[in-house]
This record gives sequence, structure tokens and C-alpha cells, in this order.
Amino acid sequence: MTLDINTLLAILAMALATISTRISGLVLIRHIKLDERWKTAIEAIPPAVLMAVIAPTAFATGWAETLACAATALAARRLPMLASVTLGVATVALLRAAGF
Repeated sequence: MTLDINTLLAILAMALATISTRISGLVLIRHIKLDERWKTAIEAIPPAVLMAVIAPTAFATGWAETLACAATALAARRLPMLASVTLGVATVALLRAAGF
């Protein structure tokens, strides 16, 4: 296996861009006073991203995946993100094992 310098530079540039956007968001949000409406909107972002990631799976695969996506969506309304994802993974595993 050989290491191409252009590939390495591309990976490092993407890593730097990702880290920069994450850190800049944390730094900038400290200097902004948010009212309750903005806090609610920002808190809605992680579940919305989760649904955007799993929605194609719900419509493009079998029953096990569709039911697991529904369970994940319901769980995301009340549970923390990690618990929601864990529940979705466990649901699809159990439904696949059951033959769905």
C-alpha cells in the first residue's frame, strides 16, 4: 500500500475544516444571548439530522428497517440521541432475527 501525498493532504484539509466548523460554533455561541425560541430551535437540530439520515432507509428497505426507523423517531422525541440510536439498532436486529 502506498500513500499518495494528495490524498493525505485532502484528508488533512477535510479534518481541519470539520474541526474548525465545530469549534467556531462553540466559540461563537458563547457570545450570543439566545432567547427561548432560539434555544428550542437549536435543540431541535440533532433529532432533525437523525431523521434525515434514517428516513431514506425507512422507505428503501424492508419491514424491519421501516419499523426500526419508526421506533427511533418516536424515541428521539423523548430520549437522548444515543439512547434513540441504540433503540433503533436493537429494534432492527431483533426484527431481522424474527424474520421480518
